[in-house]
Order: sequence, then C-alpha cells, then structure tokens
Amino acid sequence: MEGIRRKEKEIKDTLSMIKILQDVKYITIAMCKDNEPYLVTLSHGYDSERNVIYFHCAHEGRKIDILNKNNVIWGQAIQDKGYISGKCDQLYDTTQFHGEVTFIEDVEEKKHALITMIEQLEEKPEKVIKKQISNESLRRVKIGRIDIDFMAGKKSEKIVVS
Repeated sequence: MEGIRRKEKEIKDTLSMIKILQDVKYITIAMCKDNEPYLVTLSHGYDSERNVIYFHCAHEGRKIDILNKNNVIWGQAIQDKGYISGKCDQLYDTTQFHGEVTFIEDVEEKKHALITMIEQLEEKPEKVIKKQISNESLRRVKIGRIDIDFMAGKKSEKIVVS
C-alpha cells in the first residue's frame, strides 16, 4: 500500500493513529460489489491488542450482502478540528485503514467486542455493560470484526492558506 503523498501532513507514529481510532465515535468504511462502491458510517470499538475494529449491525441488508461477497474494506476515522472561517482551511487528524471483515460467531469474542465498543463509546460503561450484555443479547447480536493490515495517518494542524 502506498503512503501519504503530502509528507508534511503524514502521521508516522502508529500510536497516534491508534489514538485517533480510540478517540472517535464513528468510522466510515468503503466496500465494493460488482465494481459499485458503497460507504457506511459505523459506531465502533478499537482493540489495540488485537489491532481490530469491532462493530455491530443488522443481520441483513446491503452492507451484509456486499461483505459476504467481498469482505475487503477501506476505512477512515477522522477528528474534525474545525473549519477556519475566512482562511478557507480545515484542521483535522485522520487514520485510514485497510482490512478484511469477518462476522463473529464465537460468543466469548462477541462479549469481548461489545465490551470494547461500550467502553469506547459510553461515559459510564459499567452500567451499560451490566444492562445490555446477556446470553440472549449475545446470541442475537451480529458483530463484525475488521482485521487491519494497513494504517496510514494524515493531519492538518496549521492554517496553510493565509
């Protein structure tokens, strides 16, 4: 995979890219079926030990149909640092990633995935974990896991146009 063209904007530190994945509430992933692109935005949880992203979804729909035929995705997490009015410039940090999606069947991994997501998304995760995770919810929920095989980062931290 190729890196960032504008080297002055490149995030080279893997830990900085990981921090973006951990801090943002949503990611966007692109997928493709029959040469037709499709994008979805997902809430997620990033597991740094496994270098995977977990998401939950419906058991059926366009995303599922596409991923069952072609599980390769490209994704992005972006921290919007604001548009600079009057300067025609936008500040941001982003992590882009490539990987493959697998739908999890193992109940223990589903539980781990849900806990990972809840801990990332909730201010008081203990209460939500206790309320939301049960044998029944683990049986019903569909969890996708993105196994990341490439990451790149880019940032715009200062005004370029003056």
